[in-house]
Amino acid sequence: MHGQFTVGLIVAYTAYLGILQAPIRQVTGLIQQLQQATVSFERIETLQAAVPRVVSPPNAIKLARFHDRIQFDRVGFSYDPSVPVLKNIDFSLAKEQVIALVGSSGAGKTTITNLLDRFYDPTEGKITLDGVDLRQADLESLRQQIAIVSQDVILLDGTIKENLEYGTPNASEAAIWQAAEAANIATFIRDLPDGLATQVGERGIRLSGGQKQRIAIARVFLKNAPIVILDEATAALDNESERFVQASFDRLMADRTSLVIAHRLSTVRHADNILILEHGEIVESGTHDQLMAQNGRYKELYDLQFT
Repeated sequence: MHGQFTVGLIVAYTAYLGILQAPIRQVTGLIQQLQQATVSFERIETLQAAVPRVVSPPNAIKLARFHDRIQFDRVGFSYDPSVPVLKNIDFSLAKEQVIALVGSSGAGKTTITNLLDRFYDPTEGKITLDGVDLRQADLESLRQQIAIVSQDVILLDGTIKENLEYGTPNASEAAIWQAAEAANIATFIRDLPDGLATQVGERGIRLSGGQKQRIAIARVFLKNAPIVILDEATAALDNESERFVQASFDRLMADRTSLVIAHRLSTVRHADNILILEHGEIVESGTHDQLMAQNGRYKELYDLQFT
């Protein structure tokens, strides 16, 4: 027996190894989670320590609800002084008007919307809302006016109700259902076993792209912001999902002021004004019919998509 393995010892040894495997895997998994958590915590600390580049100025003007127009007045912007991103951007957006921004990737479309929401300030010119320079406005009162729906919808790992309430924490259940109806998502929610209490999973993994978009639209209805930014919001959807979501967008924009970044030009045919951007400049502007008649860059982009 000494120095020798019997069949019984080998069987016992194998059994003990099997018993130990699960705890070892758990410990290994916990170590990996701890490492990921440490990295995430360090990122949070970095963000908390960062000094915001854009803040409300002393004696900031608290904005009333938007009622007249937004004006981009010869706006220029650059992250690096030697590389301009926007040059001489000049247009106005009146109450309940729809303006579409069209152009290739890197043309400056999203930068324009970031300036409107004052994530950055112009390096040249100014942007006014009802005559108030945004740099003089109270940031909170500005951002209460604006709601954004982007291509990549951010959903929290929680319930549908919690995600709908994001940004409007004191909303009543009646208001939530009203917003869900307006966004064409109420029937889907009612058909779920847990209704509003349904867990959506991390980043909304249990929902389709179209369902996530309609939840994002319902959030905008609930917030009731007068200005809406749609940043290529249907770009990642299939044709059937886009049709349902676009119907919700049409309802959303009906009595709001809208700035739309367009990927599929079919979604902006009825915009009041379409701005074509190239290399940070507006090179064409007009309605769909006007731009098609000009036989310029817009028509070229349109023909590429539909011929």
